[in-house]
Amino acid sequence: VAIKKINLQGLRRKELTFNEIMIMKKYRSPNVVSYLDSYLVGEELWLTMEYMDGGTLRDVINESDIFESHIAAISRE
Repeated sequence: VAIKKINLQGLRRKELTFNEIMIMKKYRSPNVVSYLDSYLVGEELWLTMEYMDGGTLRDVINESDIFESHIAAISRE
């Protein structure tokens, strides 16, 4: 598994995070990382998710010299 830690104190739009969690819980797709569960640990929200080798999409975008059209296609898929 992978754990995404979200600091709730610095989070401006908590309702967007809550909505994202609810969508991930409800909808499953083989093309999207699976949400497993969430935990409140102190001031952090920990999301447990399916582990994907290679890092996050943001890591790929930041570490690669690819065109915006390619980033859009990756994000869409």
